[in-house]
Parts: sequence; structure tokens; C-alpha cells
Amino acid sequence: MREHVKPLPSYLVSRYQGWHATTYNENRAWYRRLASEGQRPRSMIIACCDSRVHVTSMFGADQGEFFIHRNIANLVPEFTPDGDHHGTSAAVEYAVTSLKVAHLIVLGHSNCGGVAGCHAMCSGHAPELEEKSSFVGTWLNLLRPGYERVSELPEDQQVLALEREAVKVSLENLMTFPFVREALDADRMTLHGLRHDIGEGVLEQYDADSDRFETF
Repeated sequence: MREHVKPLPSYLVSRYQGWHATTYNENRAWYRRLASEGQRPRSMIIACCDSRVHVTSMFGADQGEFFIHRNIANLVPEFTPDGDHHGTSAAVEYAVTSLKVAHLIVLGHSNCGGVAGCHAMCSGHAPELEEKSSFVGTWLNLLRPGYERVSELPEDQQVLALEREAVKVSLENLMTFPFVREALDADRMTLHGLRHDIGEGVLEQYDADSDRFETF
């Protein structure tokens, strides 16, 4: 392992040093307060790993404001207490039961590679993702129910619809977690579904009553 672990690239070192000399030094008291008092985020955001989704910038958030969990295609699995490794489920549990966030937000986005991969896999065009050895394919299989709901649409509309289904499937699966449902029923927390169009800068919100995504 040692021969493969290298020093940080110089451009990242320079960026860190610039941040430490300016932003950190100008707000030293605030950072020390965050460190000593711990985090108290009001919201958890489940977003995609995609580097183009800049959650804190989009909402003008400061450090300590959001508890952010990222994964491929912003998916949440169903509640499955089988003793296996469940990173997303663990993050949700911690946010709801320990941090007691007031808002739980699923944030999807346009041109999502994970969603496109799911569409390709489910339509038979990505057999490599169906291999048992594919971590990505196994994960994207969580979105298969969403694919089944959009598969009757014209082909050129399916991927966009599936991006929205990724948010809806995650919201549905969140409701299978007993502690999530308990927090919702007790009015301690609210659930939200969003989709961000990266190119247009547009944010859509899922309206459960109409089963539609509406632009702000």
C-alpha cells in the first residue's frame, strides 16, 4: 500500500494554504466554536456524488448548516436491518435520531450519470452493470422500480423522467425507516424532494399532492 499513497497534489496544497490564510484566519473564532460545540445542522441533504452538484453554494450555506450525504444518483435503499454495511442508511439514522434534523431533503440533478447508467442497464444496453461484481450496477438496481414506471414513455423522455423518479424512489424508501416515519408523524421533521437543472440553474420541488415537480 505504501508505494501507492502519495503526497497531495501541489495545486490542492496551494488552495488549502490560501483558504487557511484568508477564510480561516478571518473567521478563526467561528471555526473554533464549531469544533468545540459540535454540529447542529437543521437539514440533511442526500445528493449525488456528481462534482457539478455544489450543494452549499446553491443554498448559500455556511459550515455546520447542512449534514450532507452523497452517493451515486442520490438513492436511498429500503429499510433493511440485516447487519450488512449500509452507509446511506447509517447516515439517515444518525441525522434523524442523533442530530434530530428538522428537514430531510433528497436532491437530484440533470444529466446524472448514475440515472443514465440505470436506464442503460434496465433497457439491456449495459450488461456489465448487471454483473454481480458491479458495485455500481447493484446500487443502481434500487432505481429499477422507477425505470418500470417510465419505460412506457417515449424513449427520448425516459431519462429525464427517471431523474425525477430517483428522487421519488428515495422519498418512498425513506418512509420505510421507522425512525423517519416516527419523526414525520410527530411533526419533528419534514421531507422534501428536489431536482436541480445544472445548466439552467433551475430548482424543481416535488409536490406529492399533484405527483409533479414544480419550478420555484
